[in-house]
Amino acid sequence: MRSSLTIEIWSDLVCPWCYIGKRRFEAAVTRLSTEWAMDPSECFEVRYLPFQLDPTAREPRPVLEVYEAKFGAQAPSIIERVTAQAALDGLEFNFDRALRANTFDAHRLLWWAEHPVTGLDQAGLNESIMRAYFTEGLDIADHRVLSDRAVDIGADRDAVSEFLAGDAGRAEVQALIATAPSRQITAVPTYVIDGAWSIPGAQDVEVFVQALRRMAERGH
Repeated sequence: MRSSLTIEIWSDLVCPWCYIGKRRFEAAVTRLSTEWAMDPSECFEVRYLPFQLDPTAREPRPVLEVYEAKFGAQAPSIIERVTAQAALDGLEFNFDRALRANTFDAHRLLWWAEHPVTGLDQAGLNESIMRAYFTEGLDIADHRVLSDRAVDIGADRDAVSEFLAGDAGRAEVQALIATAPSRQITAVPTYVIDGAWSIPGAQDVEVFVQALRRMAERGH
């Protein structure tokens, strides 16, 4: 097996299938790293990249209103179906509490967390922000909420607050979002393995396992 695979995960923090897909992808990583008797960090280098489903979002709105406006009479059944699926994957979705907000600054914080100097786990921060949105009903556009999430995984509060209050990372995140269409990223989640193979959607664990194993074998 090659030393590691690089996986770019294009996702948005308010996308329910991105959270479900994250769980399934992580289960695949755990299975393969156990099979190979290696630490996951030795097998896979994972990056979370930004995508915005609703870049025009302004003030936070109840998600139930957003779904009703978008899906009409089908909204309750869609919410029920995705909530039930999330539960099967060990996730608690509380759409009755969730607030749809602009995710740009959350993505900017994830961009910051990726830099080694921060000492932060980008995947852990992604998890914490998604939990804040889907489970806890928090406004993930609020800098205080984002700061709390980063502090919970070991960040210095003053450093996080200073970063969020400034413009650092703004141009870089905008540029990443702008590159998505040219890379055929038109929906999320999308998983790009070694820049060569894309897996769209929250696939079953076994699909991820087979795809990752095949790409690893190609590295012999």
